Amino acid sequence: MAAANMKPEIDPLDLRRALGRFGTGVTVITTRTFDGTRVGVTANSFNTVSLEPPIVLWSLATKSPNLENFRNAGRFVVNVLALHQMDLSSRFSRPAPDKFAGVEYAEGLGGLPVLTGCTATIECAVMNSHTVGDHMLFLGRVERYTYEDAAPLLFHNGKYIEATAIAPPPAAATAPRSAAC
Repeated sequence: MAAANMKPEIDPLDLRRALGRFGTGVTVITTRTFDGTRVGVTANSFNTVSLEPPIVLWSLATKSPNLENFRNAGRFVVNVLALHQMDLSSRFSRPAPDKFAGVEYAEGLGGLPVLTGCTATIECAVMNSHTVGDHMLFLGRVERYTYEDAAPLLFHNGKYIEATAIAPPPAAATAPRSAAC
């Protein structure tokens, strides 16, 4: 990178523009409080951590009004949105008295809401949570999951995008391998 493009100080808004160049999937993370209230937030901070044991993570801003709900619930569901679910991304990204009104869902483990029509759902028990900077990281052990062959909803550079499959480059010619006996 040319030195002229390097910035001496970190401008949070400019950094956000740079980080927005990394395309992500879009999820709605759901849980249920002890009194039975359904809670859901849109998040693109989801990632895998480990396959053995199966662990995922996501993060929530510490200023979120839903932080204590997720900290106290002990469980969460990652609902990976399909391309046709852009409306759910918008719905769960804003405050509303009942974000689940009119939304199709089933009850998953622990009675948590599992959104219908997602490309994948991952039901987790919270293993740990850590405050890091201005976010709380939630590590969850995967207990159950489902997935469908549906196009995912993606977010890049401040807007929703659609993925297009491309053919992989041709494989490089390699010498045949010999098997050891």
